[in-house]
Amino acid sequence: MDFSIASILALDGLTNGAVYALLALATVLLFAVTRVIFIPQGEFVAFGALTLALLQAGKVPGTVWFLLALAAAAAVSDVYNGIKHHQGASRIAMAVLRTAALPVVVSLIAIWAAPRGWPLALQALLTLALVTPFGTLIYRLAYESLADASVLVLLIVSVGVHFALVGLGLFFFGAEGFRNPTFWDQRFTVGPLALTGQTLIIFVASVALIVMLWLFFERTLTGKALRATAVNRVGARLMGISSNSAGRLAFTMAAFIGALSGLLIGPTTTIFYDSGFIIGLKGFVAAVFAGLSSYPLALVGALAVGLLESFSSFWASAFKEVIVFSSILPVLLWRSLRDPHGDEH
Repeated sequence: MDFSIASILALDGLTNGAVYALLALATVLLFAVTRVIFIPQGEFVAFGALTLALLQAGKVPGTVWFLLALAAAAAVSDVYNGIKHHQGASRIAMAVLRTAALPVVVSLIAIWAAPRGWPLALQALLTLALVTPFGTLIYRLAYESLADASVLVLLIVSVGVHFALVGLGLFFFGAEGFRNPTFWDQRFTVGPLALTGQTLIIFVASVALIVMLWLFFERTLTGKALRATAVNRVGARLMGISSNSAGRLAFTMAAFIGALSGLLIGPTTTIFYDSGFIIGLKGFVAAVFAGLSSYPLALVGALAVGLLESFSSFWASAFKEVIVFSSILPVLLWRSLRDPHGDEH
């Protein structure tokens, strides 16, 4: 291996690592705020990429009907809870309106716009608007009532949500894979490296989102409320911070990050209905490097995973996935020896 090949592999690894970093940050965010190890994070990636692909084909994506179904289920839950707590009709109606208004409006826009061939950028924005509400709706329907359950119970629920989303992905998108057009076709040459416009977009978008997340958590009251919930859920409740609202916001942010990652990675590889699992799992490996608690370490771990995957594909392409996922074992062993825990009761 000479320097030029190593440079190409490093660029490819850093490009993939930038996407894995977004997924790792979302995984750390969800675990810190809600204690949910969210295995289906990669499904947001697949839903984002495949929704854009169907919009490009002039078809109404199945995510529209899924979004409406989730909104309807959440609205029924609002009505049930309102009746259970003896709330007035006007208050119940307002709760239903808050739940269903955005999904219904976005779905109607998607149904109207799908056959009209909007520009790629507008279709990407519409995709984000369709997939992002999945976060809060899935949290409300699957996790909110179990917010105080053990991490193991929440993990089991995540496994169930993952299988449900994969099955729905097959139903909505079919078994055929899709590869989206690039957002920027320009090519650049820097020494032995050939940079594409899409690669630059991935780097810029990833860095911009990471900086925005840092500013959000450090400079805004809402971000500090999420941090408080992550540090001490009971203490945050005593200070008037709603753990349910924090969970909904965290899942909404995770869905947005997943959908954006799907838009970024869609032009670089063919995405199938179940591709999100492997992609999300690599983000999870990076999050484990960070102990599911540190955002900077999650970023470093994601870049390490991307580089390890890239160089493994050169030296032993048939075993690159095994090498990447096996790398988690020494990390777990080191953390276990460094911070041993007794039996839980």
